[in-house]
Amino acid sequence: MTNHFHEKKGPFPLNEIAKTIGCLDNFAQKDNLKIFSFESLSNATNKDMTFLNSNKYKELSLSTKAAVCITSPNLSKFLPNKCIKINVKNVLFSVTLVTKMFYPKAETDFLDKNLILSDIVKKSYPTVKFGKNVLIGKNVFVGKNSEIGSNTVIESNVNIGKNCIIGSLVTIRNSLILDNVHIQDGCKIGLKGFGFLPNKNKNVRTPHVGKVILEEGVEIGANSTVDRGSLSDTIIGKNTFIDNQVHVAHNVKIGRNCMIAGQVGFAGSTIVGNNVVIGGQAGISGHLKIGNNVKIGGGSGVINDISDNSQVMGYPAIPLREFVKKRKK
Repeated sequence: MTNHFHEKKGPFPLNEIAKTIGCLDNFAQKDNLKIFSFESLSNATNKDMTFLNSNKYKELSLSTKAAVCITSPNLSKFLPNKCIKINVKNVLFSVTLVTKMFYPKAETDFLDKNLILSDIVKKSYPTVKFGKNVLIGKNVFVGKNSEIGSNTVIESNVNIGKNCIIGSLVTIRNSLILDNVHIQDGCKIGLKGFGFLPNKNKNVRTPHVGKVILEEGVEIGANSTVDRGSLSDTIIGKNTFIDNQVHVAHNVKIGRNCMIAGQVGFAGSTIVGNNVVIGGQAGISGHLKIGNNVKIGGGSGVINDISDNSQVMGYPAIPLREFVKKRKK
């Protein structure tokens, strides 16, 4: 898969990758297959490598098209027979090593050296209104009738659609923004997420090479942050409105027509359905599935999956009726 935001290396011989990550078995592939990319389970092709570190993703893993998968012995059974399994002691640490092979400069968000003042390039954007001191990177597209506020930074290769309103003091990188999107003052979109692995000697940074996609009609409130994905993308669905000071972590996917109140926090890789309403200061744990038409009360702590059409509240979040009954006692 083409990555427009990070310099990519490869392909790499499979045996070289296996040696780098340290397999549990004496792995050696006779044909020494070439691996062209490192992708998520759902995006990988028969020329790519992927990873599986939890049985929560067995539905995706059973249908993956990846040629090779980094995993552990107890999870190998959830992969297609044709997929080559590489068993390792620590899957996520191995993922970090392989990602660094393909994207050696993605570990840190370096300064964009191609930024120039919008006054210099405004002839290239005749229908766009710029505030003062706006910085624009290389190969940036901004659609007709969009507005960008003062002291905002749009880094290289970002794509912004038509009729968008971008506030002041906003930073956008690694992002695809569709038409009619509103991003209020102070937002940070597409920055690196909290990609770290704990280590007794020294914590290890994990590169994040995905992007952010804000679909048509999305609104992001002031001082909110939307982190880019690690391998897959962070996606905010069409016509979803997000209040001020909300944090959306890497790989989160939020559906259409959702309403998310202030100071809600999403941990990484959680999937939220359509028409979901979340009250202020709710905390959503990582790797969860929240169904369609769900309502989550303010201040709730969500640590389990939630089925369609549910209403929950409390910490930990429980069905609303149970919460009300307990409060009456």
